[in-house]
Amino acid sequence: MTGNILEHITEQYHSLTRSGKKLADYIFANTFSAQYLSISALAENSGVSEASITRFCRGLGLSGYNDFKLALAKAAYVTDLGDPMESPDTITSEDTLGSIFQKLHASNILSLNETLEQLNEEDITRAVHLLLSADRVFCFGQGGSMVMAMEAWARFSTASSRFVHIADSHMQAMSVALATEKDVILFFSYSGSTKDMEDIMNIAKNRNIPVILVTHFPKSRAAEFADVILLCGYNESPLQSGSVAAKLGQLFIIECLFYVFCKQKPELYASARSTTAAAIAQKLL
Repeated sequence: MTGNILEHITEQYHSLTRSGKKLADYIFANTFSAQYLSISALAENSGVSEASITRFCRGLGLSGYNDFKLALAKAAYVTDLGDPMESPDTITSEDTLGSIFQKLHASNILSLNETLEQLNEEDITRAVHLLLSADRVFCFGQGGSMVMAMEAWARFSTASSRFVHIADSHMQAMSVALATEKDVILFFSYSGSTKDMEDIMNIAKNRNIPVILVTHFPKSRAAEFADVILLCGYNESPLQSGSVAAKLGQLFIIECLFYVFCKQKPELYASARSTTAAAIAQKLL
C-alpha cells in the first residue's frame, strides 16, 4: 500500500462492514493516540474484536496490525526528522542543541515517572520470589528488547550464576523446550506482540514454565501467557522504535528487581558481588 492510510480508509469507508466502520470512526477520532495502542487495547476501546481489526488491516492491503500502526504513525503528522508531531518532546531540525537536550531529558524523566507509578510491590515481590526459587532464569527478548534481556542478565550475573541470556530466537525455543517447571523466563517485550515471542510463550506454557513479562501493554498477547506482568512507562510511537526513553523504564525495572532480589539474602549476594567485582578488577588497567 502507498499513500496516506487515512485517505485509503476514507475511500473504502462505504464498503466496510459495520464493525469496520465502527473501527474507522474510532481511528478518525483518535488518530494520534491509536498508534500507541496494542491490538487488544484498540479492540476494547473501539468495541470490535481483534479478528475484525486484523481483517480491517488486510483489507487495506497491509500485512497486519503492526504494519497498520506504522502507516497510521506516518499519517499522523510527522516531523522532518520522522517523529510524531503532536508529542510534547518531539524534536525537529529547527531545534537548538539546548532544546534537543531538554526535550530528551524530559522524555527520559517522563519514562521513569510513569514506570514508578505503575510499579506494584506485590508484583515485584512475586517476580523476585520466582527468580530466587528458579534453577535457571532465561533472560529473553527480540530486537531492541533483546538488548534489555542482555542488560538484565549482565546485572544479575554480578550476584548469581543462574541467569542465562540467549539472543537467537531458535536457540531460545530449543532451550525452553528442554527447560523444566523449576526454571523461569524473564521476558522483555515492549509491545508484547511479536511472533517469536508467541512461539516461545507457547512452548513455556506447555511445559508449565513460569514467565515474568516486562512490557508496556497489560493487554497484549504476551500478557495472556505471563504469570507476573511488570509495566514500563513511556508511549513509544512505531516511528520511535528503540527509543532510549522506552528502554529507560525497563532498565529501572531491572534495577528494582535486582535490589529486591539481593535484599532477600544480603550477606550471600553482597559476597557474590564482591567476588565478581574482584574478578573484573583484574581486567582493568
